[in-house]
Amino acid sequence: MTSTDISKGALFEYLLRLGDNCLVLGHRLGEWCAHGPELETEIALLNIGLDLTGQTRLLLSCAGEVEGEGRDEDALAYLRDAHQFRNLLLVEQPNGDFAMTVVRQFLYDAFHLEFYTRLQQSSDARLAAIAAKSVKEITYHLRYSAGWMVRLGDGTEESQGRMQVALDELWRYTGEMFEVDEIDQSIVAAGIGVDRAALKPLWDQRVDAVLTEATLTRPDDNGAAIGGISGIHSENLGHILTEMQFLQRAYPGATW
Repeated sequence: MTSTDISKGALFEYLLRLGDNCLVLGHRLGEWCAHGPELETEIALLNIGLDLTGQTRLLLSCAGEVEGEGRDEDALAYLRDAHQFRNLLLVEQPNGDFAMTVVRQFLYDAFHLEFYTRLQQSSDARLAAIAAKSVKEITYHLRYSAGWMVRLGDGTEESQGRMQVALDELWRYTGEMFEVDEIDQSIVAAGIGVDRAALKPLWDQRVDAVLTEATLTRPDDNGAAIGGISGIHSENLGHILTEMQFLQRAYPGATW
């Protein structure tokens, strides 16, 4: 995974962004183990988390190879500090109640599917192959989260209220998905990555259709919480890493 048109560092950072999103959100979904509202729903959330963890492994393995400093997927997942993570702020937000988890998942899934659908055209054959595999999984993820959006949004007065509260709370984190910086620009110019800003109208259309069916009100686009892709995170990521990285930090170099 190299290109003469871009720097190794830019490609490494780009792969971290993709891998860290999947890693952190997958961990969040794993937190539902033994806490789901019902067994079938809990299993579904855990399976989505496992899909995301599988995508993480592929992406962070590629990142390690590009970096060329001997760090594998485990080292990148378990031996980096919070400021070295490049995930979106949206995916690190707490699970909250089931409504909060559903809304967070839907807002990200709608972006994730559009992104990976286009990443299949990457000039990097390995990244395109990862996208082709992942898009099949993400298609299911979106179908699942969108289904719950409608079921709860157009459900009882209480379920609709909880969904609207979650939507209003999480909406400010969606703008970051479409922020583009120099790293994005260089990767897109090389034909490897996806122009995230160009995905906004497609995301809007998909999200608006589901919100209408769910009888939920789209919040106003008043400002956006950004910084995650640059390593500026909320305290939530620190709590995640404390739990996720404990074993490796306590027993350095431990193997199964």
